[in-house]
Amino acid sequence: MRTARPVVLLALLVLAVGINYIDRGSLSVAKTELSLEFDLDSAQMGLLFSAFFWSYALCQLAAGWMVDRFDVKWVYAGGFLIWSLATLAMGVVGGFTAFVALRLMLGAGESVAFPATSRVIVENFAEHRRGFANALVDAGSKIGPASSMLLGGLIVAYWGWRAMFLILGIASLMWLVPWIALAPSHRSRTDSTPDDTGERSRVGFAQLLVRREVWGTSLGFFCLGYAWYFLVSWLPAYLEEERGFSKEAMAVFGSLPFWAMAATSVLGGWLSDRWIANGSTPTLVRKSFLIAGLLFCAAFLYAASIAPSDTSCIALLILACASLGFYSSNAWAVTQTLAGPQAAGQWSGLQNAIGNMGGVASPALTGWIVKETGSFSLAFTAASVMLVVGVFAYLFLLPKIAPLEWNCRRPSPT
Repeated sequence: MRTARPVVLLALLVLAVGINYIDRGSLSVAKTELSLEFDLDSAQMGLLFSAFFWSYALCQLAAGWMVDRFDVKWVYAGGFLIWSLATLAMGVVGGFTAFVALRLMLGAGESVAFPATSRVIVENFAEHRRGFANALVDAGSKIGPASSMLLGGLIVAYWGWRAMFLILGIASLMWLVPWIALAPSHRSRTDSTPDDTGERSRVGFAQLLVRREVWGTSLGFFCLGYAWYFLVSWLPAYLEEERGFSKEAMAVFGSLPFWAMAATSVLGGWLSDRWIANGSTPTLVRKSFLIAGLLFCAAFLYAASIAPSDTSCIALLILACASLGFYSSNAWAVTQTLAGPQAAGQWSGLQNAIGNMGGVASPALTGWIVKETGSFSLAFTAASVMLVVGVFAYLFLLPKIAPLEWNCRRPSPT
C-alpha cells in the first residue's frame, strides 16, 4: 500500500484540478442567459469574469506561504470548501454585485490549488517522473473546461443556469470525503528538515524576487494566462454570438479544443519524460516543448479568428489548444525543478499570482474590445501576440533548467 500512496495522491490532485476548472469556467457557459436576465453588457460581463482573478492572483502569495508552512492536506481542504460553497451560492443569488462577491470568494478558495499541487508533486515524484505527473494534473485543468462547456452547456439548455451552479457546487463538495479520508498529513520539508547545521531553513520571497528565472517563468505564465483565460471566459460567447452556434452546438463543438488539449498534455508529459530518461537535458527538452507549444498556438489561434467557415474555425481552435497542451504539460515541471522542495510552494504561488494577472486583464479587456468594436477579431489578435511575448520570456530569462542553490536563512528561535 505504501507504494500506491503517490498514485492515490496524484489521482485526487487531478480530480481536484478538474473540479477547479469546471467551477471557475461555469460562468462563461451561463454568460448568454445570465447577461440577459440581469441586463449586463459585454464590458460588465468582462469585469465579472475578471473578478475571479482579482482575488485568485492576490491570494496566491498567501497560499504559497501557507503551503510551505502548514499541513498541505488541511490547507487544500479549507480552500476547496470555500470555493465549492461559492459555486453553490451562485445558483441562488442574483444581481451583478452579488456575483462579483462570489467570484471573489471563488478565486480566494481556488488560490490554494496549484501551490499545494506543486508542493505534493515535488515531494513525491523524481525529476524524470514529474513531466507525466504534471501532465496528468494539467490534463485535469483542460478536462475541467471541456466538461464545464459540454455538461454545463447541456444543463443550462435543459434546466437553466441556476441548476448548473447548484449541481456543480454540490458535486464539488463530495471530493472532500476521499481527500480527508485518504490523503496523509503532509508536513512542510522546509519546516521539518534541518540543514547541515541542524537548524531548519526556508526560502524567503526576497530571495525569489532577485532571480531572473522566477521572472522568466512568471512572465511566461502571464502570457499563457492572458490567452488561456481569454478562451476559458469568452469562447462560448464567441461561438454563440459571432459564429451563431446554438447552446447545444456550442456545448459539443466548443468543448473539443479542451479535450484535444488534455490529450496532448498527457502525451507531451510522457514524451518529455522519455526524452530526459534517454539522456537529454531538462533544459533542451522542457524549453523545446514550451517554445514550440506557444508559437504554434499563437499561429493557429489567429488563423481561427479569420477562418471563413465554422468548420475550419473549430479545426483551428482544436489545433491551437492541442499545441498549448504540449507547453502546459512541461511548464510546472520547469518551476518545480528550478525551485526544489525548499521553494516550490512559494515560487508556485508567486508565479501563479503574476501569471493570473493575465486572467485579470484578458477577460476585462476582451469585454471592452467586443463592446467597442462589435467583434472578437482584435481580441484573438491580442491573445496571439501575448503568446509570442511568452516565447521571448522563456528564451532569454531561462538560461538553464536545473535546481537552483538557495542561501536559506534560519528562523530565529522563539
